[in-house]
Amino acid sequence: MQREGWFATTHWSVILAAKDAEAPGALDALDHLCQAYWYPLYAFIRRQGFGSADAEDLTQEFFASWLRRDSLRSASPEKGRFRSFLLVAVKRFLINQHERAHAGKRGGGAVHVPIDTEIAETRYQAEPQEGLTAERVFERRWALTILEGVVRRLKSEAAVRGKGDEFDGLKAFLTVAAPESHYAEAGARVGLSEGAARVAVHRLRRRFRELFREEIARTVSRPEEIDDEIRHLLASLGG
Repeated sequence: MQREGWFATTHWSVILAAKDAEAPGALDALDHLCQAYWYPLYAFIRRQGFGSADAEDLTQEFFASWLRRDSLRSASPEKGRFRSFLLVAVKRFLINQHERAHAGKRGGGAVHVPIDTEIAETRYQAEPQEGLTAERVFERRWALTILEGVVRRLKSEAAVRGKGDEFDGLKAFLTVAAPESHYAEAGARVGLSEGAARVAVHRLRRRFRELFREEIARTVSRPEEIDDEIRHLLASLGG
């Protein structure tokens, strides 16, 4: 795959486009990217010892600095995987946060990334509290954010086909090796025979793998990085 064609489908393409003041919709795309990945950063900042209010303010200010075009000049796909780039960026931001706090009110960017503090704290309090560094928390939540996005895409595809209820009844099979009897039970709940339920689950799992790989592909700078990134994220979920 050619380099130009590859970047047209990645998160890096959003970053590169946002550098261009004439690119239509570039900042909207960057804002959408921020909305998708705010929680891993919030969790990282919380694990660094900041309280919930400060973590919200710092997350907002980090994204506000991103959404100012001057801050994007140093961004380059040559810096590697988007996950690693973002983690380095937030670490640098926190090192300089004292100066930023004195330069203006936190969260004062023109674009406000919606953060529901109550939901964020509920999610954060459910994180493992022992044995995970801030970096491990970030990577775990990054992986889960991608998985959640894939499940949403699967559900949307099912809904378009008029099979939203079937998806809801079978989605547990995406990540769980179910006992034989469970196929019959789940199938009965959604109007499928045991055999039809098995076929539907097989198709769901296959599509899940396709979409997961596609989402991972969006976060790397080269196709050959995909498999390593998948292995890394799956390992982060096991910790």
